[in-house]
Amino acid sequence: MADHALDPELQALPPSLRTLAARGIARSYRKGVMLIEEGSLGDNLYLVLSGSLRAYSSDARGREITYGVYGPGEYVGEMSLDGGPRSASVMTEVPSRLVMVTRASLLTHISEHPEFAFELLTKVIRRARAATLSTKQLALNDVYGRLRSLVDEATQDGRHLEMTHQGIAQRLGCSREMVSKLVKDLEQGGYLKRIAASQYQRLKTLPARW
Repeated sequence: MADHALDPELQALPPSLRTLAARGIARSYRKGVMLIEEGSLGDNLYLVLSGSLRAYSSDARGREITYGVYGPGEYVGEMSLDGGPRSASVMTEVPSRLVMVTRASLLTHISEHPEFAFELLTKVIRRARAATLSTKQLALNDVYGRLRSLVDEATQDGRHLEMTHQGIAQRLGCSREMVSKLVKDLEQGGYLKRIAASQYQRLKTLPARW
């Protein structure tokens, strides 16, 4: 990666990630590029300079569940650094610029900056906890309960829910048709208001049950 000091996206990273990114190769990717396929072997880590990545899994029927969406300053691929198969697929959500760092480069970075190992460990623990919580929610809540949690989280501090019905379905692990029905019902009930394409305003607290 040439001219590191002149790269504004790299300079915007926290110092620890900036040093790591300087060891990798920066590339631009179009929307919809599959970077990591679940079950495959690989030891590359992808650090986001711009754009966003979605980590997800899908079943034999093509239904998907999204584990997280990651933007600038975040990275994915750390879960396979133990040499095991990839635990999720990762795709670019929008045109993105990423730095690919190999396992060898990461190990060299850790040997020179051992404090980064604790940062990496913290990241792995947080994502493992988030995955555990998602599993509990899938097991204990019905689709409406998961939708309510998603809306509550997305509309905190007056923000709007900005997501397509397909995107919501992927987050909830259900069909787009089910999401469309629930959202329509919530609009008719005066709980949600569609203010633009794939953008909703929460007008009042959603009921505990539907």
